[in-house]
Amino acid sequence: MAPFSPSPSSSRKCFLFLCTAVILEAAIVALADLPGTWELIVPNAGIASMHTAVTRYGTVVLLDRTNIGPSRKMLPKGHCRYDPRDEVLKLDCYAHSVLLDLKTNRIRPLKVLTDTWCSSGQFLPDGTLLQTGGDLDGVKKIRKFVPCEPHNFCDWEELKDVELETGRWYSTNQVLPDGSVIIVGGRAANSVEFYPPRKGGAVHLPFLSEVEDKQMDNLYPYVHLLPNGHLFIFANNRAVSYDYASNKITREYPPLEGGPRNYPSAGSSVMLALEVEGDSDYSTAMIVVCGGAKFGAFIQKSTDTPAHGSCGRIVATSPHPVWEMEDMPFGRIMGDMVMLPTGDVLIINGAQAGSQGFELGSNPCLFPVLYRPDQPLGLRFMTLNPATVPRMYHSTANLLPDGRVLVAGSNPHYFYKFAAEFPTELRIEAFSPEYLSADKANIRPVIEESPEMVRFGQQFHVLVSVSLPVVGTMDVNWASAPFATHSFSQGQRLVKLTVSPTVPDVDGRYRIVCTAPPEGKIAPPGYYMMFAVNLGVPSVARWVQLVL
Repeated sequence: MAPFSPSPSSSRKCFLFLCTAVILEAAIVALADLPGTWELIVPNAGIASMHTAVTRYGTVVLLDRTNIGPSRKMLPKGHCRYDPRDEVLKLDCYAHSVLLDLKTNRIRPLKVLTDTWCSSGQFLPDGTLLQTGGDLDGVKKIRKFVPCEPHNFCDWEELKDVELETGRWYSTNQVLPDGSVIIVGGRAANSVEFYPPRKGGAVHLPFLSEVEDKQMDNLYPYVHLLPNGHLFIFANNRAVSYDYASNKITREYPPLEGGPRNYPSAGSSVMLALEVEGDSDYSTAMIVVCGGAKFGAFIQKSTDTPAHGSCGRIVATSPHPVWEMEDMPFGRIMGDMVMLPTGDVLIINGAQAGSQGFELGSNPCLFPVLYRPDQPLGLRFMTLNPATVPRMYHSTANLLPDGRVLVAGSNPHYFYKFAAEFPTELRIEAFSPEYLSADKANIRPVIEESPEMVRFGQQFHVLVSVSLPVVGTMDVNWASAPFATHSFSQGQRLVKLTVSPTVPDVDGRYRIVCTAPPEGKIAPPGYYMMFAVNLGVPSVARWVQLVL
């Protein structure tokens, strides 16, 4: 028998197969080399978190809507909720809010009485989580969650003696310099009001109606407290500076090109870290708005219309503000922008096509992106290690005290639906940025001593330890704990403190002399995560209360 001689066609097939295998292997290696790591925290939280907030006790409040039907977490026996107007479950024995203990990763059910669908929230100066509005029976409700140690019992409380003057659905909350909270906008609510309530009640804000289009695009406005005490309010593609004390627009900013950026076309937004630069004394504020859906995708229910990939950045406090434009590596809607302790921004979650709304998004954007504001234009974005779990409509992302980012939720369906292309997601994950990698452990600082309470402008000491000798000056940065929902973290803030050079102390430790923010316009009173940052690597935070 003649020896086997492969035909030219079979040789080509073999060559192509080997080339494909090599390319796939190279792609896998390349993905493995991207910065950041993922871990599964909770396989089944029982609910899909539409709203998420981290408390000072190492717990996380996760909250869905109440008229969702059965969740996958039962309330304790004898604690069912009765609502004769609920079309799905008039006697509802399922939890629609839970509390996560970050030390044990255990879940405890919480009981919320009225509908919190697309509501808003903010922490008060005493650490209480204020939660406002929603839909149906919850549209005017005000709720409070007073957090407690994980081994104690705390639960939602609905206020009986006060309610919102105007129904608030898809509104935004922002804590103010005096510790009160302003509640901005909402569906058919082109006004603002305050908690505690102020004389005169709700105040009409014409800007919100002016930017409304035929698919809305003015819901969940992006609200940032500027260091001059005014509010930067962004809705659709426009922004203003608003003096809430006099109910006057003090400045109109140029429109941001690229179409609508707010619900139901939402990208996301952050105010970059506030810091002292020369003699500026925290006077400069830069706002970034990234992503969004193209106009018409929502009303046409077009799930395959590509999302925006552009970002606009503006110095909101400049005498002549202009938008500086740049493009992300991916188009993205429904993404979350998380301020990291370093001052960088993590952009995570979302989709690359469609719009917000039930089953209106497609092509999940699995790749997180790091935005590095100090880098030159064109070099600010870094693609990170991709997720494996799509996080679409109704997903959240929150900074944790240990520097990780908690990722929860995703329910693009009206009810819980698990047999779907993008199922209701009950898993909770954590993403660890590159600064938590093992090769940086020897430069990661540990806060050994720090005060639990400071006053505005107070000078205080922080003692830290580090495995390797410290070179240069460590930063001390304060991060707020925002209320994350619908691609925007309400009340998110990072303040870089004025610090002295880091000097050696006893027992191999280092001493940093810090100065607290001078007033509530820079950092409203309340609890902050205090991070020491050494060569771009943050410590585990300690909580500090800033008081008037």
